[in-house]
Order: sequence, then structure tokens, then C-alpha cells
Amino acid sequence: MALGGFNGTDAAPSLSQFEQYVRSGRIHYFIGGGTGANGGSSGSSDSSQISTWVAAHYSSTTVDGVTVYDLTKAKATSTS
Repeated sequence: MALGGFNGTDAAPSLSQFEQYVRSGRIHYFIGGGTGANGGSSGSSDSSQISTWVAAHYSSTTVDGVTVYDLTKAKATSTS
């Protein structure tokens, strides 16, 4: 699923919809850093909110210079 489509202006799921997709196992990976084909940022805030939520809750790894999040493994939380 491309959040925001080719140039970032297509409809994207809301953050709550995306969270539900992750919880139900419908989405397993998230590729970070996408801002549209031409590097634009003219899309809705949905994709930005989703990116922020993913980065806050899941650890990333870099594969050939691309940031990838495994949405099946949440970040460990400290209980201090």
C-alpha cells in the first residue's frame, strides 16, 4: 500500500485505520522515508502521522540505504 500514492496527494488510511491493519496482521513491513516521487511533501497529514507513529513504536533497520520497519515486532518498552 502506498501512503499518499505516487506524489503524496492520494487518499491514505487514517492513523487509526493503519494501526488496526497492523494489529490484525494485514501489514507486516513499513518502508520509511517516502515523500512522493519528486521528493515533495504536498500530501495529507495522514501519511506523516503514520510515519511518526511507526518510528515511535517499531525499530528500524537499513537495507541498501532504505529504512525498513518490521511491524510484527514492537519496540521494547522500559518499565522503570
